[in-house]
Order: sequence, then structure tokens, then C-alpha cells
Amino acid sequence: MRDPHQEFFDKAASEWDIKFTADDLERLSHLVDSLGITEGMDVLDVGCGTGILFDSLRRKVGGSGSVTGADLSMQMARAARRNFPFENINVIEADVSNLPFVDFAYDMAISFSAFAHFVDKQKALRELSRVLKPQARLYIIHLQSSKDLAELHKKIGGAVEHDRIPQEDIMREMLAAGQFDDVTIEDHTGLYLASAVNTK
Repeated sequence: MRDPHQEFFDKAASEWDIKFTADDLERLSHLVDSLGITEGMDVLDVGCGTGILFDSLRRKVGGSGSVTGADLSMQMARAARRNFPFENINVIEADVSNLPFVDFAYDMAISFSAFAHFVDKQKALRELSRVLKPQARLYIIHLQSSKDLAELHKKIGGAVEHDRIPQEDIMREMLAAGQFDDVTIEDHTGLYLASAVNTK
């Protein structure tokens, strides 16, 4: 059965980039700078959309590293490929709950502006643990607090009306069940940032 999110984001893809202001992009650049990405890393961007993070990420990993983007929406993935035709960037259409990657493939995973939309968040976390190397870090990022994000999605309606980030205690339980520890969560106006280390 087709996830209604696919249709929603396929329709949104053509105008997705204009949703992000110059201030948003500057904040994201600073956030990426703070993640500890080094040259040679293989980084997975799940729910990559049109590749908003790609330029910052590819500069960090350099020619000896790689950035892999995965998105459920075919139109988002196509836009990302078109926007960033670089040798160290690969983009595929894929469901985060069933990623077509081998175990222990990535040095880091980032979910920007996407985690709230994952239908089976627990399964997604288990898959991310599987494809991450031991002690690799996962980052979940939104440019709104969980409360503001929930209100925004309710206002938008449709496929995303009920999309939420779990409450902090539940999120910590889900990360632990997904075999992550060393969890930190920031949740305040203008930012949701969860970080955890893969223990698998």
C-alpha cells in the first residue's frame, strides 16, 4: 500500500526549497559544522528531501568520503539528484524502515526535517542502527520545537496532520530499543536536536 506521505511530498517537491530562508540555511550550515563530520566519512541523510544539507555535508566529507541521500518521495529524490550532481553524492528512493544498504555501512546518519514523518519510527531506528557502524552517531534535526512542529503539521493537515516527534521520555525509550545510547535531546523554540550513539 502506498504511503500517503509519498504523494504529499511528491507534490511539494517543486517548491520545497523556497520554504527555507537564508537564515534557515545559515543555521543549518552552523549545525552541520557542529556535528563532528570529518573528511573521509560516509554519511547517510535519511529523508533527504531535495538535498538541503548536501552542499554542507559534501564539503565536510571531501572527495574521499560520501553522502548518501534516501527519500521516500520519488520527486524529492529526483530533485536532489538534479540539484547536486557530484561524484561524492548518491541519492536513492527508499523507505527508512527498509533501507537497501549493507550492515555497518555508515559513519553517521542525519535525519533533517523528516523524523516526524516516519510512519514506523521504531522500525526506522532499528534500520538506522543496522546500517550504522558501531559507535556511529545519529542526529535528528528539526528547525522547530516538537510542540511548534506538531502545531504546524496540524495546520497543514492532510497526510502530515498527525505527524509528531515523540515526547522526550518515549523518544529515549525508542532510541534505547533501537540500540542507541548516550542520548541528548534539545527541544526549544527554533530547534529540535536529538543525538544518540549506535551500540550495535
